Amino acid sequence: MNHPRSRLDEVIHAPVRFSIVAALASATEIEFRVLRDTVEVTDSALSKQITVLENAGYVQVRKFPVGRRTRTSLSLSREGRTAFEQHVLALREIASGASVRIPEVG
Repeated sequence: MNHPRSRLDEVIHAPVRFSIVAALASATEIEFRVLRDTVEVTDSALSKQITVLENAGYVQVRKFPVGRRTRTSLSLSREGRTAFEQHVLALREIASGASVRIPEVG
């Protein structure tokens, strides 16, 4: 299959996961609560999507103490950053119509 949609990453393509990965791509590391507020989802929704991304090897989770509490920080792995860049490239190619082949008439 030559259409750029074949290069879309199904793990990243879901809207919430795409938003998460896009936010993480813009920074070295983001705290869980900041990411939650940025993508406007609940703690449980973010946690569920982070688990999917972590299992795919796209996100790294780091826990660290702050006083008596534990905070969670998230970052894209090298694989996650590459997958995101390739996914966005495929989206841009689809959006630009570069893959459209109009047959010549007559």
